[in-house]
Amino acid sequence: MPTELEAAALELIEELSPLTFSEPVTHTYNPLEYAWASHSEYLRRYAQGNKRVLFLGMNPGPWGMSQTGVPFGEIPAVRDWMGIETKVEKPMNEHPKRQVEGFACQRSEVSGRRLWGLFSDHYPKADDFFVDHFVANFCPLVWMGETGRNITPDKLPKAESAPVDIACRKHLAKMITQLEPEFLIGVGAFAEKQLKATVKEHLPNNTATIGKILHPSPASPLANKGWPHVPTQQLIDLGIWTD
Repeated sequence: MPTELEAAALELIEELSPLTFSEPVTHTYNPLEYAWASHSEYLRRYAQGNKRVLFLGMNPGPWGMSQTGVPFGEIPAVRDWMGIETKVEKPMNEHPKRQVEGFACQRSEVSGRRLWGLFSDHYPKADDFFVDHFVANFCPLVWMGETGRNITPDKLPKAESAPVDIACRKHLAKMITQLEPEFLIGVGAFAEKQLKATVKEHLPNNTATIGKILHPSPASPLANKGWPHVPTQQLIDLGIWTD
């Protein structure tokens, strides 16, 4: 019997699977489908009960959640810190330059290494972190161009991104209702925007504090220079962490 959040994730898969995308998108992955075993275990182990803080990312990175099914899923963090390692299937229409190797992948997801590194430095045991915190992504889809380059959701035409946003906001509202977080924290401005839109549209009486922390992307000069000091101070300023 699936948990409520597993059922919500399965429903999201159903809503997203019929959608198609035009050039420059040539390939679309959904790790919830081919890495369901690890994503399901992540939900079952760490999304139980209420959480004080829900962190929200944008969508999977090529060497993180695309490989492991876990948001910001840097393999050593998922395997060694969280204790999750499952078989990962292959996506349909796999891009030759963006192959899914699951937990055998040798590439590092810098964003995931930074984010989970920040959390594991403060909480050496994953169970202690997940007592009060949970990390999710707004959208599970990964878009690639012909060369294998990553195409982020904000680069899609509005007509193609709108149905994705509708489905993902509905799913996010279910997650917020289930976890009842006191803080809704976007990892970056895009995620913060989606949190605000979701609460306004689906949960107008929700009183959670909405904020953001610096996104750990290596494409961000501020993250390259200020990680982990900047997000640590942001969490302190938001009243989430004390030191």
